[in-house]
Amino acid sequence: MPKPRDAQQSAGSTGASATRGRRELEPGELRRVEPVSDTQILAAVERAELHNERQDEGVLRADLAEHLGFLHSGWTTRQLRPQLDALRAAGLLRDLRRQGLNVVGLTSAGRRALAQARAATETVELPESPQHRRWRHARSAAGERIDGFRQRVHVALDEAHRLLDADQVPSGAWFDLAGRLKTECWQLGSATYCLREWLEPGDDCADVDEVRGRRNVWQWKDADGSD
Repeated sequence: MPKPRDAQQSAGSTGASATRGRRELEPGELRRVEPVSDTQILAAVERAELHNERQDEGVLRADLAEHLGFLHSGWTTRQLRPQLDALRAAGLLRDLRRQGLNVVGLTSAGRRALAQARAATETVELPESPQHRRWRHARSAAGERIDGFRQRVHVALDEAHRLLDADQVPSGAWFDLAGRLKTECWQLGSATYCLREWLEPGDDCADVDEVRGRRNVWQWKDADGSD
């Protein structure tokens, strides 16, 4: 049965670059492509499959690059292609189609080879997963912004009390306030969820948002369009 190349084949530069890559990933940034072992590629495909809500449907090359800690680009694709082709030729990876897109998946031989590599070396190092990075970034952003969201809700409620105390208020003022309150209460609720209720994801399964939309950090933009 074909086996993946051992990581020691690219020792020297790979060892130093792996250490540098982990340091660069600490703030959550992806890095340029660099040498990785076949075992790391197989492990990255496996993890990407586990983190796909619909497993056994293959992995986009962009997702594979991100699981390896690389920025997805044409250069990354070209650099990884020979290694992916070799793993495919060895029967460890297979080509699939998903919604008209070319994706890659592990074969049963690939899973056995990965299990054997783990049994021999105990662990296969991978950088932080995309789903953990999203959780960490959202939690950090929520911690920075939640007090501001609370203050904006206070201001909107004060405006509501002012309108209630006024003798005559045009209907448009109420509709405008309703839109503000909806947005600002949603932002506060979303930040609260990301900071206190979104559990840290593991690597063994997909981190599914059971209450759709609460993790949409991109909707935290202010009325003036700033983040």
